[in-house]
Amino acid sequence: MYKLEAKNARLFYGTKQALKDVNMGILPNTVTAFIGPSGCGKSTFLRCFNRMNDLIESARIEGEFLMDGKDIYSKKMNVDEHRKKIGMVFQKPNPFPKTIFENVAFGLRINGINNKAVLEEAVERSLRQAYLWDEVKDDLKKSALALSGGQQQRLCIARTMAVEPSVILMDEPASALDPLSTAKIEELIYELKNQYTIVIVTHNMQQAARISDKTAFFYLGELIEYDKTQKIFTNPGKEQTENYITGRFG
Repeated sequence: MYKLEAKNARLFYGTKQALKDVNMGILPNTVTAFIGPSGCGKSTFLRCFNRMNDLIESARIEGEFLMDGKDIYSKKMNVDEHRKKIGMVFQKPNPFPKTIFENVAFGLRINGINNKAVLEEAVERSLRQAYLWDEVKDDLKKSALALSGGQQQRLCIARTMAVEPSVILMDEPASALDPLSTAKIEELIYELKNQYTIVIVTHNMQQAARISDKTAFFYLGELIEYDKTQKIFTNPGKEQTENYITGRFG
């Protein structure tokens, strides 16, 4: 069964159609990359899966979005419970103005977990998963804002993982980072798919080629092509995909 699925998915902002009949199934424990020029619907589509477009008054969704076979937009769906299962990492690192420890523990505390031992175990586990523990283990009481940009982004990933979601959505998680930090984030994503289903929006086609199992190419709100990453980058089935990948437009 697909972990995430869209069937004839359409999204409108008022009268403007931003997504046009998108059909896609994403398997568990894979990395899927969304590529395409700016404004083509990649991030809009990504945010449909954790219902972030609900926060935009003019947004209207048609078609189906499913997670584990269940309708994400069903009236019976508890949105808060759903969002716990889907972590989100944004383009710019957004740590809270709190200590490193409290950043990672934040989601657990919101969910009513205040047991010191439980929090300490979860914080250490998440920071280790994010390859950050060895760098910050002696500074957990320091402000997260004192970390470098790359460390802040890995902290945000640790914060996401602390509440044990099953899916992590990433909206250009390395675009604001230097090449070294980007390499660490990519290595981390590659490792994390053993435990999570990961979907990443990226403008960096080399990044998509390096870390993803499947790649989806969007253009003007349409899903033009979706296939194994190697095929998309070496033998795309659509001329539009080839033109974008070879730099003829975009």
